[in-house]
Amino acid sequence: MPEAAETQDAEGDNEAEDQHTGTELKDKTVIVVDDDHRNIYALKNALRKEGMNVLTAENGMQFLDMIMGKEQIDIVLMDIMMPVMDGYETMKRLRGLDRHQDVPIIALTAKAMKGDREKCMEAGATDYISKPLKLEQLLSVMRVWLS
Repeated sequence: MPEAAETQDAEGDNEAEDQHTGTELKDKTVIVVDDDHRNIYALKNALRKEGMNVLTAENGMQFLDMIMGKEQIDIVLMDIMMPVMDGYETMKRLRGLDRHQDVPIIALTAKAMKGDREKCMEAGATDYISKPLKLEQLLSVMRVWLS
């Protein structure tokens, strides 16, 4: 009998693995808002490999202009330190709009100082990840908010 129980446990583990095959990200639209072209390039390539539709903006103002014409936005990756309009102000303005105000926003910041997470959440972030990004961590957080 113990062997049968072990087999069931192994099968259960496989079912859990099958639930996270990346389908939560496939065909979803993500906007990457970052002024660093290296970050945009790396994120765009990684997210496209997951089957996502990737749009980019180099600052908060460009992002806000972009979303006015978009019907579907599933998630936003928001850098905090940017020229023209930083991530804090951008998130506050997005949360004040009639449309897209409920879209998940993952704040990305290199500062990672005490109190940054709370400041991001107060500004409207749904979650927070410090740079340098670990791709698997980012994808995991995105799957949570998109499932």
